[in-house]
Amino acid sequence: MYKRLSIVMFPFLVIALIGACVWGYLEHQEKNTILIKAENQYQRAFHDLSFHMDKLHTELGNTLAVNETSSSSYRKGLVNVWRLTSQAQSDITQLPLMLLPFNKTEDFLANMANFSYKMSVRDMTKQPLTQDEVKTLNTLYNHSSEITQQIRGVQEKVIANNLRWMDVESALASENEVHDNAIIDGFTIVDKKVGAYDELNWGTSGVTVFSKRDVKMLSGNEMTADQIKQKAIQFLGIPDSPSIKVVQNGGNAPEHQSYSVVVPSPDKAQADIQLDFTKKGGHLVYFMKSRDVPTAKFNLRQARDVANEFLDQHEYKNMSAVSYDQYQNLATIHFAKREKDVTIYPEQLTVKVALDNLEVMGLQATEYIYSQKKREIGQPKMTADEARKQLSANMKVSGQTLAVIKNDLDEEVLCYEFIGTMNKNIYRIFINADMGLEEKIETIRQEQAQAAQDQKKSM
Repeated sequence: MYKRLSIVMFPFLVIALIGACVWGYLEHQEKNTILIKAENQYQRAFHDLSFHMDKLHTELGNTLAVNETSSSSYRKGLVNVWRLTSQAQSDITQLPLMLLPFNKTEDFLANMANFSYKMSVRDMTKQPLTQDEVKTLNTLYNHSSEITQQIRGVQEKVIANNLRWMDVESALASENEVHDNAIIDGFTIVDKKVGAYDELNWGTSGVTVFSKRDVKMLSGNEMTADQIKQKAIQFLGIPDSPSIKVVQNGGNAPEHQSYSVVVPSPDKAQADIQLDFTKKGGHLVYFMKSRDVPTAKFNLRQARDVANEFLDQHEYKNMSAVSYDQYQNLATIHFAKREKDVTIYPEQLTVKVALDNLEVMGLQATEYIYSQKKREIGQPKMTADEARKQLSANMKVSGQTLAVIKNDLDEEVLCYEFIGTMNKNIYRIFINADMGLEEKIETIRQEQAQAAQDQKKSM
């Protein structure tokens, strides 16, 4: 009997074994394909970084070689410096350096980008470069030379020894503190050299365009884990429970200190509810529920009304919807603060609403909590009709209001916001209410235009 059973089962076992081997081989091949693709992306970003730093050094030299009275040539050179610095920053973000101390170099490049951008957009016939600014450019030229040489040295080692960036990622992700890796060592040396540079005179450009959020912007005292737990319970309107977990994040870095709260979902089929609060002041950063939303039974306007009521209940006062969006049966409504009939775009938050039952699924309030401050909103120096003259004569304007936005220099400016149609496209255009300059223009969808119209009607 066993012999017959063996004869019958043996072919099935062989087929199963072959199938397992084939499956394992295909899985191995797929994994290798993914690793090769990631390695190629890392290598491309690294060699692009080396190229852009070399070009940046050359462009700084070319700019300094031009006569200081040649404003157009200086402006062109500074625009190129800003462009190349921004590209170098983008290259760095594509490398697996998140766990490697490289923040001094990133801050240096961000300040350089901001400095060159602000110099390039100003009217040099009225505000020529000062001697201090020329001195700063010369220092940047010398520093960029040193950084370029260091990165070239790392590049030579990568090529000569066929080094892999995947090994860097593995080394940084490991728990071992000592990393014997030429790439890691090279980038660590670069960051130490940049950190040792004397403080540069960035002038009024010292605040980077990529400004970091500072805990000093937040109001209130530092909160304990138990206080944060009570805030989460109050926000959700649920009873206290030992199953609610609170974890502190950020270690010893004050700017990163926050609390994460996890509330187990009563429905085991759904994900847990998550909330993040700042340690200082206990401000809610985000709230999120996750579940499948199979159908859309309600429309965006109904979702907007529910989101409005939700914000009122949680003491987010004087918020006005500025745009709507819909994806996978979820409505995303962006709100901005309104003061004296002026939309304050920096104080913006986002609410997500499920379109099957109008349940609020999420709140993102980072921009809102870090932008809150007392503002003195003055009267515009131009009338709306004067500002409208800056628009194309072919633009059919359907709505207008006053708004505070952040311009390209990260400065808050009072603008006239116009919604208009031209060439079958809908545009939102911001015209500086004091000088009549076009600060920003963006193409928007019909839903966003409708939000602007609804906002105007509610005024």
